[in-house]
Amino acid sequence: MGDEARSADGVVTTSRDGAVLHILLDRPGRRNSLSPSMIDSINNALVAAASDDELRAVHLSGAGPDFCAGVDWVGSNSGGQRPRTGDLVRRIPHTAHRAIELIHTLHLPVVCTVRGWAAGMGCNLALAADFAVASAGAVFWEPFVSRGFSPDSGATWLLPRLVGVARAKEMLLLGERVEAETAAEWGLIHGSVDESDLDATVAALLDRLASGPTVAIGLAKQAINHSQHATLNQAMTQELFNLELSCRTSDFKEGLAAFRDKRAPGFTGR
Repeated sequence: MGDEARSADGVVTTSRDGAVLHILLDRPGRRNSLSPSMIDSINNALVAAASDDELRAVHLSGAGPDFCAGVDWVGSNSGGQRPRTGDLVRRIPHTAHRAIELIHTLHLPVVCTVRGWAAGMGCNLALAADFAVASAGAVFWEPFVSRGFSPDSGATWLLPRLVGVARAKEMLLLGERVEAETAAEWGLIHGSVDESDLDATVAALLDRLASGPTVAIGLAKQAINHSQHATLNQAMTQELFNLELSCRTSDFKEGLAAFRDKRAPGFTGR
């Protein structure tokens, strides 16, 4: 059963498979480049997921041979009327930037499947996910400077943290394209596999995450994010508060019982 947000500018489709929410960018004729309505649909789906107690993982993917070629700047600027000064500063924090922030902060694990091109915001959507798995030959590209403008959608925050400043500058200042195999070697993405194995690899990862202790996973993700701008003491303090919460879950009790009984735990996400 699916829910579709349709417009002439593209489609974002959401569907559920058990406890997994699938978000599909469906505009293959334009390499799934994102129109404003598509970005709004992504944001709406993620906001809804944040308060859905039945969900335990989120999957983001693109229709056709490419994941996402970024924001459709041509289509977005073809109206002929010049926006007033400050338009980007007013609008983008609530649209494109909001999508990156939601993926990054969502207390559910997010897995991204990448085929073909992941460029601009498409690249950053994949990098903001907790796990990006790409087919061999997929390309990650930050084309901002080569198009004459500075990076956005979290590129300057995500890349240095994932691959270091030197490699981030290669991608952001030189516009170097990074193929999936290299991206995996750098630690830019979770992994690169043959196209024939991609869907099965992602499905296995989603199943593993959706079968895990959902609250503890969400709190661990939050603590990792917090630690990126915290001192050791601050990070450990945050860990203690998260531990206090996770120890009150049913999954914590099940984990201890499974350890005691020497069996695999049957987590329910509660």
